[in-house]
Amino acid sequence: MCRNIKTLYNFDPPATEDEIRAASLQFVRKLSGFNTPSKANEAAFNQAVEEVAAVARTLLDSLVTNAEPRSREIEIERARARAAKRFGTRDRQ
Repeated sequence: MCRNIKTLYNFDPPATEDEIRAASLQFVRKLSGFNTPSKANEAAFNQAVEEVAAVARTLLDSLVTNAEPRSREIEIERARARAAKRFGTRDRQ
């Protein structure tokens, strides 16, 4: 599950609220062991997602760097290259 959490810091444009919430949801899913919580746990689960998202936004807003912002397109290409190397490529016919 946590493999789906992407690095959100130092991108141009900056991470969106949707990206932060998606990462927070994955994190809470991993911690709780629930993909979808039961009705009894739904309120606590959703509250945790919102709190993690708020803390993540605070963290991202407070970090500083001298490095150039990363390009999403370049990072996507790097991820594809890693996946191709790891899993190989298949010729689809």
